[in-house]
Amino acid sequence: MAGVVIVGVGPGIGVAVAKRFVREGMSAGLIARSEQTLKGAADALPGAEVFTAKADSTDEVGLRAALDRVAEEYGVPDVVVYNAAIIQPDAIGELTVREHLDAWAVNVVGAITTAAHVVPAMAQRRSGTFIITGGMPEPKPNYASLSLGKAGVRTLVTLLDQQYGAAGVHAATVTVAGGVSPGGAWDPDGIAEQYWRLHIQPRAEWTHEVLH
Repeated sequence: MAGVVIVGVGPGIGVAVAKRFVREGMSAGLIARSEQTLKGAADALPGAEVFTAKADSTDEVGLRAALDRVAEEYGVPDVVVYNAAIIQPDAIGELTVREHLDAWAVNVVGAITTAAHVVPAMAQRRSGTFIITGGMPEPKPNYASLSLGKAGVRTLVTLLDQQYGAAGVHAATVTVAGGVSPGGAWDPDGIAEQYWRLHIQPRAEWTHEVLH
């Protein structure tokens, strides 16, 4: 049973998205770098078809292997969500080159690795949705690395649409404009609804960025 795969699942948006999709009868493939995080996410989905795989989004070999394990269990996914990010306050000049590269590896390169591994199979099938959790609709000088990273994934979505949109792959980003907290303006369940709406959009009405 194909379904949703979430890379970088966690107790906020990741679990909320998983809940929204399994509510529609989908399976959920959950990928995170911590066994504890995976257990917490799986426990939040009682009764659902859930498969967990441990991988760090910056480990290309490990991430590709985890995606393969999920595909072996459930087939080529209908939806893949890249939800990993390093969220930290920093300004230009505060990070070392190594620290910038580490942030970029999670915020952008992991999404590239994920897309490169799963989107061609979606295109071959002529259907699929690839969504990245975005943010920073406007750059913020006190969140320099995150601003750069979210600009990067916004561009990645455009590139994916140009390369694979005609083959039936809907690439999009949900741009979250503030701090996520239950019951607040950026409630994770409300945000998760945007992922579902993107997935079910008719092709003639595809949008590639939703600001929440």
